[in-house]
Amino acid sequence: MTTSPAGPGPGTGTLYGVGVGPGDPELVTVKAARLIGRAEVVAYHAGRRGRSLARASAAPYLPAGAVEEELVYPVTRGGTDHPGGYQGAIDEFYEQSAARLAAHLAAGRDVVLLAEGDPTLYSSFTHMQRRLTPRFRCVIIPGVTSVSATAAAAGVALVTGEQTLAVLPARMPADRLRQLAGEADGLALMKVRGDLDGVRRALGGAGRLDGALLVSQASREGERVTALRDLAADEDVPYMSMVLVPGAGASPAAEAAVGPGTSLAQAAAGGARPADAGAETGPVTGPVTGSVTVVGLGPAGVEWLTPESAAALAAADDVVGYRTYVRRVPDRPGQRRHLTDNRVEAERAVFALDLARRGRGVAVVSSGDPGVFAMASAVLEARAEGGYADVPVHVLPGVTAANAVAARVGAPLGHDYCVVSLSDQLKPWSLVLRRLSAAAAADLALALYNPGSKTRRDHIDEVRVCLLEHRDPDTPVVVGRAVGGPGERVEVIRLADLCADHVNMRTLLIVGSSRTCWDRETGTVFTPRHHDGVVSTAPGTSRTADLSADPAEILTADVAGGTRP
Repeated sequence: MTTSPAGPGPGTGTLYGVGVGPGDPELVTVKAARLIGRAEVVAYHAGRRGRSLARASAAPYLPAGAVEEELVYPVTRGGTDHPGGYQGAIDEFYEQSAARLAAHLAAGRDVVLLAEGDPTLYSSFTHMQRRLTPRFRCVIIPGVTSVSATAAAAGVALVTGEQTLAVLPARMPADRLRQLAGEADGLALMKVRGDLDGVRRALGGAGRLDGALLVSQASREGERVTALRDLAADEDVPYMSMVLVPGAGASPAAEAAVGPGTSLAQAAAGGARPADAGAETGPVTGPVTGSVTVVGLGPAGVEWLTPESAAALAAADDVVGYRTYVRRVPDRPGQRRHLTDNRVEAERAVFALDLARRGRGVAVVSSGDPGVFAMASAVLEARAEGGYADVPVHVLPGVTAANAVAARVGAPLGHDYCVVSLSDQLKPWSLVLRRLSAAAAADLALALYNPGSKTRRDHIDEVRVCLLEHRDPDTPVVVGRAVGGPGERVEVIRLADLCADHVNMRTLLIVGSSRTCWDRETGTVFTPRHHDGVVSTAPGTSRTADLSADPAEILTADVAGGTRP
């Protein structure tokens, strides 16, 4: 608490600058709550009438009989028709506001002026203090700062030891911001909403982007922590947002929160842990109290999410996954989100298991079903191979991409079918072709995942040639892209027409069997539930399958000696 040096006039009231913290009413100090509760006059600034963040924090403590002075800004940002421009409008507003409060003080009434966070840190309170302290006594009651609340929400320590911390307004000249970002160990950038891209560029120029976190609505409903580099360029963020850059080595949890690429690898290798896991830096000992739940989100939005999966996501302490999928998970206050890129499945799994071993309830998210070319196998492999047998792992199913695409056209998977990934990242391409040939020879319908990417453009031509050895050129192929999302596109084409232009990484293909039916007028495709054993192959030919043979022999006849993925 501080008191202004100027002496009060006789019979005048006292101006109390009361910090009410970052938003959560439970973070209002005991002293602040006591002063608010007995106040004669309570004043607060507001961006719009009835929308004061400071008042919302103090609402549980406001006395019924208090006079409220709402000081509404005439302009918050943008243009104004005031003859003095923006600054002229703001200066006039502060003079008028000070006059309103002076009237109460001169009449002997104490005034409690609420301030978000702390009254001395980028606060509108200072404008009132400067205008009123020559005549009236002023007492400042500190509050929990937004910087402290934001770091707590992110679970990071900003600086340690002899490191320096810079608290900066983001709306400073870009070259100055870049310079300061390069000089200080830890950074807290306030008022970032107006130019988030400028902040990103400045931190990138200073080599500090990798560790930067955007924290929005700290301690409030909708609290969110995200790696700054993972935000879309045009993404709007709430007014109450701040960018943090922890000092190097200040907080092991900082790496856990950042997540993508090398940072996640370092976090997993270094045993990154949540901030409340304790001060120890060595391996965790004692019983495990956390767990990992691998959750299938389905192919698109929340309408594809099962109630079981929704409940698991809501209950999780941490959500881990590819950034595109994590962004589909509804925000929950206090829940930590760890976004990664799309090629660190093994590191992501180890990171999740390590969090669980330290007592966290972790949800690892996958699109579609987590057991189909997704994170369930990655987590269970890491658990078996990395010494995490003591960590409980649960897998919750989701709607698969194959089932979602099939449903859009009818029932092309209505009989026996085979699921194959066309990616050769974890197995040789020669094995992919042998498996396709075996499945096609067995007259199975095919659901083909990962049919193409920017670097795999020619493979689909080889797939077409391979399948045409066993399928009629008119065999229907269902091409499903981004099913369930805003860019959904589903079409049915002839196998002979399939080419690279039809596929990308968001595409799934369903290739019919010899019995699959295609109504070209309605676009309906279905495979009958029965099969008489006669398998049509190339045009005008047929052969009878030996249905008494071992199915494993049919599928593996040409795979002997192949490399297993």
